[in-house]
Amino acid sequence: MKKIIYRFLIIILLVFSFYYTNNIIEFLKEKDPIMKSIRNTEDKYKVASVNAIIEEDNIIPGKVGRNIDYKKSYSKMKQYGNYNEALTTLKDVKPVISIDDNYDKYIISGNKENRAISLVFKVYKDSEIDTVLGILDNENVKANFFIDGTYLENHVLKLKCMKNHELNILSYDKLYDESLFKTSISYLENITGKSVRYCIKDENDKVLNICEKIKLHTIKPTIKVEKDLYKTIKKNLDNSVIIDIDINNYNERELSSTISYIKEKGYDILLLSELLKE
Repeated sequence: MKKIIYRFLIIILLVFSFYYTNNIIEFLKEKDPIMKSIRNTEDKYKVASVNAIIEEDNIIPGKVGRNIDYKKSYSKMKQYGNYNEALTTLKDVKPVISIDDNYDKYIISGNKENRAISLVFKVYKDSEIDTVLGILDNENVKANFFIDGTYLENHVLKLKCMKNHELNILSYDKLYDESLFKTSISYLENITGKSVRYCIKDENDKVLNICEKIKLHTIKPTIKVEKDLYKTIKKNLDNSVIIDIDINNYNERELSSTISYIKEKGYDILLLSELLKE
């Protein structure tokens, strides 16, 4: 019994000694002129993070902040032997409320500070996308395609060639079955070599529950366009909107002029992964 107590006391002593020594080291580090100089530049580099905005079942991304990585900055300058602002290392500061902690919400736009938009096309099993792809290529624009599982099975070579665009899964012949969804995602990722990141609200709200389980964000486009594309965008264009464009003859005829209008108004056209980045 005495041996057990003795060993226990030794362990406590070692833990206390380690804790005390570590505190002393941190205290001396804070008194070091190098660390003091680093801390004096905090206001110059610090950018506060912005929380995501949640309204009922909708969410809008926030913004990652920035601050000095004091540990890395101090280590680099200590090795250098003196304070050198050029060796200052920065780190991201994640928002307290982030889209990455809220997969049960629909993302309805990007952060409203971004003067950019994103184009979305839903590809069903019988969709013809060659015209749309040709226009996007001519306009040097990247877009987002949500691919039906049956289309995926029948157009592997075409999808492999769509490297400039971002591909995600829509459904499987409008069936929102979790196992079919996962299988389609795996298949698409093998074809493209890229991770599927998003789902999209379609005719069935079940997709949100499925995608929450597998940690994918679900998009609910800001603008839905069945026809009169140019007129609709001219009326509703705004910062960070997500534009869902039906693939049909009406919209194809106006796609090029609409893209030109968006660019003329000073908006960048980005992939969802760029537009929604916090």
